[in-house]
Amino acid sequence: MFGWLVAALAIGMDGPYAALVALVACALPMIGWSLLVDKVHRRASTGIDWHNPRPLVERRDVSLTKLAGLYLTWGGIAFLYGIGRFYWDGNFAFAMWCFGWVMPVVAVFAMPYVLWIDRYLVEPRDGAWHLGAWLTGQPGVMPEAIYGHLRAWAVKAFFLAFMLAVLPGNWAGFIHTDRASLRDPVALAQWLIGLMFVIDVSFATVGYILTLRPLDAHIRSANPYAAAWTAALMCYPPFILMEAGGPLDYHPGTQDWTSWFAGHPTVLASWGAILVLLTAVYAWATVAFGLRFSNLTHRGILTHGPYAWSRHPAYLSKNLFWWLSTVPILTTGSLVDAVRATALMGVVSGIYYWRARTEERHLGLDPVYRAYSDWMTRYGAVPRFGRWLVGR
Repeated sequence: MFGWLVAALAIGMDGPYAALVALVACALPMIGWSLLVDKVHRRASTGIDWHNPRPLVERRDVSLTKLAGLYLTWGGIAFLYGIGRFYWDGNFAFAMWCFGWVMPVVAVFAMPYVLWIDRYLVEPRDGAWHLGAWLTGQPGVMPEAIYGHLRAWAVKAFFLAFMLAVLPGNWAGFIHTDRASLRDPVALAQWLIGLMFVIDVSFATVGYILTLRPLDAHIRSANPYAAAWTAALMCYPPFILMEAGGPLDYHPGTQDWTSWFAGHPTVLASWGAILVLLTAVYAWATVAFGLRFSNLTHRGILTHGPYAWSRHPAYLSKNLFWWLSTVPILTTGSLVDAVRATALMGVVSGIYYWRARTEERHLGLDPVYRAYSDWMTRYGAVPRFGRWLVGR
C-alpha cells in the first residue's frame, strides 16, 4: 500500500502534482482490495441488486431528474466557492484549481454513470432525484430527502476543499526533511509525525472523493443536528477558533516539548516516541475507515482497529498529543499565562468532547451503532480504564 511512498522518496517527488499522484496511488489499491477481496459491491447495504437490472427506458426519466438535481447541487457549490474569497487565497487556491479541472470531466461522465447505476438500484429516487423533481415541478417531492442530500454535499464540499488544500504542504514538508538530521531523536520524531499526517490526509481525501454506492462508501446520512455542525466547524478554517490569534489560541506564553526537555536526551527520545505513537493512533483511526472516511456523516459503523478500543480514538489521541506536546501548565511567562493556557486547552478538549457526543447522537439513530456503543461501554479498553481511573 505504501509503495507510492517509497517510490516518491527514491526520486524526490514533491509539490502539488506529486501529492496528487500519491493520492491516486493511495486510492487504487484500496479500490482494488474493496472490489476484489472484500467484494463490497455485493453487499446489501449498497442498495444495488446486480441480478435484476431494470430496462434503461424504464429508469431513464428517473436518471435525468437525478442528473438535474446533481447539476443544480454542483452549480450551487461552485457559486459558493466563487463568492468566498477565502477559497481563492493561499493553499485553498490549489483545491479550486483541482476542482476547475476535474468537475467538467465529472459532469460529463455523470450522465452515463447515473444512467447505468440507476438500472441496478433498488430505490433510485434518492435525495438528488427529489431535488431534481422539485426543480422540474414533478410530484412526490420529499423535503427531508432534499435536506439530507444538501447536507451530504455540504460536508463533501467543505471538507474536500480543506483536505486538498493541506495535502501538498504536508507532502512537501515530509519530503524536504534532511534525512541526515534524522539521527537526532527530536528530528526523527517530528519526521515520523509528519509521515503520520501524510498518511492521514491521503486516506481522508480519498474517502471524501469516493462516496460511491458500488464501493459501499456512499453517505447513508449526514448529521442533521446544528450542534454537530457548530462543534465541527469550530475546528476547521475559516471558522477555526484554535488558530494563532484566535479566541482559543492557547500558545501565547508557552513552548513545546522540545524546549521544556532540552538537554535531557533520554526524556526527549521517550517523549517523542509517545507523541509519534499518539499520532500513529490518530492516523490509524482514519486508515481504519478505508474508503468511508468523512466528518459529520454515517457511512457504516466501524468496530475494528482502534474503534475496538474506543468510540473516538482519533479525538482522544489528538487531544492527548496537544496536551503532551505543549504541556500548558509550564510557561515562559507568569502563573496567569500557565492558568490561561491550561484553561484554554481544556476548552479545546471540551469542544472535541462535544463533537464526540453530537456524533454519537447522529450515529445512535442506527441500531447497529447503539449495540456497538453498549458493548464498548461494558467491555471497551478505554472506557474500562476510565472507570478504573475514576475509582482510584
